[in-house]
Amino acid sequence: MHTLQVTLRIIHIVGAVYWGGAIIFNAAFLFPAMREAGPDGAKVGAAIMRRHFTEITPVIALLTIVAGLWLFMRASAGAGAHYMSTGPAIAYSIGGFAGIVALIIGATVMRPSMNKAMALSQSAATSPPAERERWLAAAQALRARAGKAGNVVSVLLVIAAVAMAVARYA
Repeated sequence: MHTLQVTLRIIHIVGAVYWGGAIIFNAAFLFPAMREAGPDGAKVGAAIMRRHFTEITPVIALLTIVAGLWLFMRASAGAGAHYMSTGPAIAYSIGGFAGIVALIIGATVMRPSMNKAMALSQSAATSPPAERERWLAAAQALRARAGKAGNVVSVLLVIAAVAMAVARYA
């Protein structure tokens, strides 16, 4: 088997496992626990940010998609419309589209909301009590927005994973 193809397949699969697992864990467990913890949830968020989660995850997602696109082009091998009408090509296309939309939502809604919420929480820590409540409320609203986006991204990543898993048999 071609070394580049094996390498890109490993990048695609391992990247997808990390990306999907991290986002689903965040949406299903971490964000709800942070909301339940109230202002103390911001401490957990700050610790995650210090570990560069919001910088690392989009890079891994992008590498996953680029590797997947290359694998898709390789699988089609220039067959064009004939290949695109097959079950595997349709399933890979659905999965790839879901993954690309997930990345777009994650990068344009989820990540900025998390980063802004963290900045507001940090500002609240040094603000007078009257302003502190306003900053914390705004940060909480942004975390809720990130949580909703995380739910959508989670569903899209599950769709992508299922489509990729069954594509070979479609």
